[in-house]
Amino acid sequence: MTEETPQPSGPDFAQGLALAQVADGAMLLGHVGDQPVLLARRGSEVFAIDALCTHYGAPLAEGLLVEDTVRCPWHHACFSLRTGEALRPPALNPLASWRVERQGDRIVVREKAAAVAPQSAPLPAAGVPGSIVILGGGAAGNSAAEALRREGYAGNIIMLSADPSVPYDRPNLSKDYLAGNAPEEWIPLRSAEFYRKHRIELRLGVRATAIDAAHREVRLGDGSHVAYDSLLIATGAEPVRLDVPGGDLRHVHTLRSLADSRAIIRKAKVAQRAVVIGASFIGLEVAASLRARKLEVHVIAPELIPMERILGPEIGGLVRQIHEEHGVHFHLGTTATSIGEKTVTLKTGETLAADLVVIGIGVKPATGLAEEAGLAIDRGVTVDQYLETSIPGIFAAGDLARWPDPHSGEKIRVEHWVVAERQGQTAARNMLGRREPFDTVPFFWSMHYDFSILYVGHAEKWDAIEIDGRVDAKDCRVTYRRAGRVLAVATIGRDAESLRAELELERERP
Repeated sequence: MTEETPQPSGPDFAQGLALAQVADGAMLLGHVGDQPVLLARRGSEVFAIDALCTHYGAPLAEGLLVEDTVRCPWHHACFSLRTGEALRPPALNPLASWRVERQGDRIVVREKAAAVAPQSAPLPAAGVPGSIVILGGGAAGNSAAEALRREGYAGNIIMLSADPSVPYDRPNLSKDYLAGNAPEEWIPLRSAEFYRKHRIELRLGVRATAIDAAHREVRLGDGSHVAYDSLLIATGAEPVRLDVPGGDLRHVHTLRSLADSRAIIRKAKVAQRAVVIGASFIGLEVAASLRARKLEVHVIAPELIPMERILGPEIGGLVRQIHEEHGVHFHLGTTATSIGEKTVTLKTGETLAADLVVIGIGVKPATGLAEEAGLAIDRGVTVDQYLETSIPGIFAAGDLARWPDPHSGEKIRVEHWVVAERQGQTAARNMLGRREPFDTVPFFWSMHYDFSILYVGHAEKWDAIEIDGRVDAKDCRVTYRRAGRVLAVATIGRDAESLRAELELERERP
């Protein structure tokens, strides 16, 4: 998804400017013709790249320079200043780079430079798998397939996805797409032609039934099997179902897939009153999207403060306030006991009218295939620092992988899009023998109306919360500590500070 290109602002770089106008370690926004361009200086070198992130169109001038890269302020993508290459998700496409000409103490930006193919280290002489199978077509699976080709891998890549749709932008399903602000053509990550061009065999609507680790093959629902030399399990997670009478009625939905989002949209077009069960990120994003469609929305959850367990009481209280300001009705400290054709009954005895019900009470890792194959399981698929499972040659990434996190010193599992994409990249390189530890700082964002929360790090438990700024003014940094150590940072209205917090966590890792 991208926003409309803004009108050019700043200096016209084609007319030239003094080198001194760009301080060392700084960026300057300008334009060449009607195209926004970003200048960045590192010592005597000056780089020029497109000024808008290729993910959602964020202004990179508000981002952060780190060595010879620039990081996006909205969702923490990272690009090379030298080539424009997208180095870290969620951005998949590169930026255009521009030729910079030095004329004494002046610089002039000329035409766009020729695209430079990503450079990777030569593959090991031995041990590279002849065929790689990827189970799952989500964030981790898609990212891994693309990374394999960028790393120069020429062998067979087969991606098996139970979803009938090409890999798509899952975070958008509960946000702009569900709200009616994003057309469906924005949702696929790539076209079917992309996979053909890059020789990625994408098999959609295919369900794996077993992994035969001894014979290195995946068995499919139609009785056939697919052989592999290396396997990546990226089957993600599946929604937790609500086990109450009426939980399987036709107007009751969960939201995990594109098909799920489409079904909710169809129902929302004729519904008037919606009940969302669960005040999770997904649940509350759904609530915001349904309010954008003018539905009456009620949210039911057992906790007294939404998202308090993850974000603390202060931000949780703000989230509730913002939703209430937009007309959402909360029923907290209770649960749903039954669902009827037109009603939801609460444990308190209250009955709510509802012609649409969305359940957002969490997800559970899809570990069934891995467990049956004999892989080590611990509230997810256990992997080492290289994302390899207990069986050599089988890797896991994304929502189901539990890995040793060097920042917290614990094994963790994170259910977030950007983490899954970055793990897919690392797993791909390690299937090729790179031996690259996954030590990336986790990151996620959540959007509610025009209000967003950025979160770096991972804090399942903390003993202190420090707030800089004012939560009620939507301008703050919230730091989560345990035993004096910073585990995570959430920011509201301080995108650049979120990037700096991420960098601080990277540099402080053991």
